Amino acid sequence: MLSQKLLVGSHAPYWHNGIGIRDKSAHTILAALPAVVMGIYQFGVPALGVMALSISCAMVWELILNRVMKRSVTLGDGDAAGIGLVFGMMLPATAPWWVVVLGTAVAITVGKWIYGGLGCNPLNPALVAIATLIISYKGIMDFDLAYLNYDFSFPAPDPLKAVKAFGPDAAARYSLTGLLMGQQVGGVGTVFGLGLILGGLYLMARGLIRWELSLSYLVGLVAAAYIFNLSNPEKYAGPWFHLLAGYTLLGAFFLITEYSSSPVNPIPMILYGAGAGVMTILIRNVGGFTDGVVFAILLFNVANPLLDRIRPRALGRS
Repeated sequence: MLSQKLLVGSHAPYWHNGIGIRDKSAHTILAALPAVVMGIYQFGVPALGVMALSISCAMVWELILNRVMKRSVTLGDGDAAGIGLVFGMMLPATAPWWVVVLGTAVAITVGKWIYGGLGCNPLNPALVAIATLIISYKGIMDFDLAYLNYDFSFPAPDPLKAVKAFGPDAAARYSLTGLLMGQQVGGVGTVFGLGLILGGLYLMARGLIRWELSLSYLVGLVAAAYIFNLSNPEKYAGPWFHLLAGYTLLGAFFLITEYSSSPVNPIPMILYGAGAGVMTILIRNVGGFTDGVVFAILLFNVANPLLDRIRPRALGRS
């Protein structure tokens, strides 16, 4: 019998920068810490409880699914902890414990493992969970109601809904410095704008996120907000408020840059980011939700496979 060799087809041996999934998760968590720590300082012990429960529940759900699906335990890569961290950052400090448990279950089960696990998810798992909660439990995820009688460590800010309803008059009561330093209602880890910016720059410097995604998202958002404000200054808030308020900075550095749900080619990255930024302003200004970041990025998660097909023509092809 002839001796035959088995030909194995595999991906090309791409250059590796030496950073694995565990390192990437660790650096992402480290980058998010300034915003999380400030959120805990601003909102107190309840915020710490929400963050701790979110991270631990995400890891527990990951372990359960590993066992149910008879996979090796993947807790060591830190991905579940990272998902739990980002999800917890978007929750109000007043979120009930069962909302945290339910949300992390949706993030890990529906957002990640139903598609096959790490690297297979077409949608950002944390965004899938938050969108589910926003649609299902509007009262709990309404920050203005959640913090209605909350004892802030700083002067209580005006409701974000007022900005949507009353435009620049309400936005004028927020200072840019106050927004940067966390003086607004929002998720535990989304209010400290300066911390999110520093975390994003750290991830860029480490080469863990692509600047094209973050920058194009922010440029698209600012440009769209400027056009709205220019068309009707008495109705629509200016671009700088939109840049620093709500989920914007978390979206730019920690949500839109998620590997599995974002493009890998430069031109698609720019179109993807800019489109999501414009969509965020459209939802905020004329849509039914106070903050459009969650649904804007999810919509472009869906469009990602189509956008990523845009690439330079191959050499030699007419």
